Amino acid sequence: MSKLLSRIAGFFSNRTFIGVDKAGNRYFTRKEEIDGILKEKRWVEFKGEQDPTSISVEWICWLNGQRKVAPTPEEMMELEARRERVRLNVALLKKEEEERKAREGSRKAVSSVGGPDLKSFIRQFPSASEGDKVEQASDGRIKETHEEKEEPIPESSEPTGSGATYKPGTWQPPT
Repeated sequence: MSKLLSRIAGFFSNRTFIGVDKAGNRYFTRKEEIDGILKEKRWVEFKGEQDPTSISVEWICWLNGQRKVAPTPEEMMELEARRERVRLNVALLKKEEEERKAREGSRKAVSSVGGPDLKSFIRQFPSASEGDKVEQASDGRIKETHEEKEEPIPESSEPTGSGATYKPGTWQPPT
């Protein structure tokens, strides 16, 4: 019981204040000996409601021991300024993308289906392969037909091929 009381008393008296974040959360550390090994304990005291989402990434890394040194106020200001620049750049890029889409949308007519433009997609490929013919249907869709060439079927007891001549369940093992 005395060990528990000494730990509780040490929790309040033996702590070192490390810093405060933008939300007003306060960070502390304490050196503690556990099983003969000196360990550093780190924790946060929240200002107001205990909301873990109010802790910045840099402080989370320090709490978890991924950072040896706590973030400085100057570092936090630099990172916040960088995040704000990134937010502004993202907003600018979104605006430019919307303007570009609006310009492209006014140049070409929108199809009634509203799907991707398959004609331009197919045009990027070379002409149809041998034996294939490409037809354009009356509704504007591309149809591909295959001309099948008759090839002689070899007289063999072993199954061959898996193409047009394959018929499931017809093969019998040789006797």
